[in-house]
Amino acid sequence: MIIIYNCYGGTHSSILTSAVHLGKLPSDRIPSKQEILNTEYFNKLRYKDMGRLIFHGIDELGNKVYTIGRGTSRALVPAMRGLTLELHKECNLDECFAFVNTSGTVPPAMTMGGFFSRGLKIHSIGVPLLAIGARQTYMNIVKLADKTKQLCREKPENCLIIDMDQKGHISTYNG
Repeated sequence: MIIIYNCYGGTHSSILTSAVHLGKLPSDRIPSKQEILNTEYFNKLRYKDMGRLIFHGIDELGNKVYTIGRGTSRALVPAMRGLTLELHKECNLDECFAFVNTSGTVPPAMTMGGFFSRGLKIHSIGVPLLAIGARQTYMNIVKLADKTKQLCREKPENCLIIDMDQKGHISTYNG
């Protein structure tokens, strides 16, 4: 399965969720501020990186884990879903995809931190807010990563695409 965690900027909640999924961050405790800030790509991507698919690794079940920033586009994930269905049909692609929206885990402190740090380039305000917000919601991120892994283990029969929205609702597409 190919898992694509997605969020607005692609540099905060999706990055943390992919790191938890791959065991790069702990799932049994809230990491320190430094552990969060040292996570690869966390708060490091720029506006020009939105829409860029970033590979993070392969999990213990052999699933490939990616992230992507959607920006304000409501069309990016549906377009990716449509392309995936087309590749299954026209190119005999035999791979299941899971698109997982991580935005539902983002608390106000993280939103404001991202705005100050990435939007206004005021890192002295934004970075501490990001760390506070990430630590506040961390166990929600762990739950989302765990739910995604469970979904991978129990993949519906003949399913081509699994879409989990920001509220955790799951839709499946079989072409």
